Amino acid sequence: MFARKVAVRLKRDSLKEFVRLMEAEVVPWLRPQPGFLDLITLAAPDGSEVATISFWDEECNARACNSNCYPEALKILGELLDGTPYVKTFDVVSSTLQKVDYVQCHLQSPEREHPDPKSPMEESAAIQLATFSGLPLAQV
Repeated sequence: MFARKVAVRLKRDSLKEFVRLMEAEVVPWLRPQPGFLDLITLAAPDGSEVATISFWDEECNARACNSNCYPEALKILGELLDGTPYVKTFDVVSSTLQKVDYVQCHLQSPEREHPDPKSPMEESAAIQLATFSGLPLAQV
């Protein structure tokens, strides 16, 4: 599993609009991206700074979305940002939401294209998708 953190300062009193745009415009087109698992948005108590952490099944999928999605997200959110976002990437080596075997993740052969059966995080994403789409869980 792979994580991508984006942190940035916000213009004064723009946190509410930032959250609205993330939920209404950014997250809906992130959900169907290949390998996307989850997104967490964090805010400083005074609303002056935010950080998002997105989780991906593999680094290549996060990089593909970075090339295609990130510029569009900057266009949507740009008027609210006070400076240039800081981006950093991470390998997820431990998680209470998903069992991660760090050694196995880094020793997998390139031929292996499909991950193991659904993890709790993937199942949670399917439940969230069903909730948002109104579909029965069996159709997700």
